[in-house]
Amino acid sequence: MDLEITNCNSFFKVKGILNKSNVALFQNKFNNIFDEVNDLTISIKDIESMDKYGVSAIAQLHEEALMKNKRFSIIGYGCKELYDHFKTGTAA
Repeated sequence: MDLEITNCNSFFKVKGILNKSNVALFQNKFNNIFDEVNDLTISIKDIESMDKYGVSAIAQLHEEALMKNKRFSIIGYGCKELYDHFKTGTAA
């Protein structure tokens, strides 16, 4: 399944597979997002799988939110790799 990103205001749903081949689409969608919104919520419940490039792209959003003092939330039980990344302490 291809990557699909939909939104309503600052709530985004990400559906499909987030990997090296489509991570640029994800990054382009969220490029400078914190210049437009003060808080961002991403639902990952419909992500089927995510490789290290997808995890890195979401981690970069997290780091940008911290640097710009914005709120960033990830909801859903979508991807074990992402949760493992944030649990390891390698996150910002």
